[in-house]
Amino acid sequence: MLRTVLASAVVACAATASAAQAQVPMPSPNGSEAQRAAISRLDMLDGEWRGTAVITGPQGRQELTQTERVGSHLGGSIKVIEGRGYDAGGNTQFNAMATISYDERAGRYGFRSYAQGFSGDYPFEATEDGFRWSTPAGPNARIEYVATVKDGVWHEVGDYVAEGQPPRRYIEMRLTRIGDSDWPSAGAVPPR
Repeated sequence: MLRTVLASAVVACAATASAAQAQVPMPSPNGSEAQRAAISRLDMLDGEWRGTAVITGPQGRQELTQTERVGSHLGGSIKVIEGRGYDAGGNTQFNAMATISYDERAGRYGFRSYAQGFSGDYPFEATEDGFRWSTPAGPNARIEYVATVKDGVWHEVGDYVAEGQPPRRYIEMRLTRIGDSDWPSAGAVPPR
């Protein structure tokens, strides 16, 4: 009798779990429609870019040839960015990677950056003609970045903002779009 009751309970649990699973839709491998729509607001960044970046910091003023390549991935549900800064001799002085995603449950963008040995998740906002984001830069300080992209020109500034001090320009970048790119989605490993 106990065996019959236990067997019935196992069957009932399995049937309940199976019915619950059947009601949960299978997630898309390419994100949701809301994610793709939010990320598409940044499609003006797609492609390859080149120009200058002027950095003014504790070591003085430095001018680099700056390049960026930007593309969509996972069916357009994330944006991937790689930036490189080269000195006059063509040596890489700066290299960064970032991903931009959209969390529809929270109703906000996610921005994950990797640069110069640091990484983190930072506040990000898509604007009418570009974007803005910020990163901590010491106690009671941050760098606020604002980018505009218009007519094939990407202009971005980063200001060092510390409590009790006027903002100071840390970086100014002006790039021109030089072409399309199928990066990073091209070249996926095929199943056979």
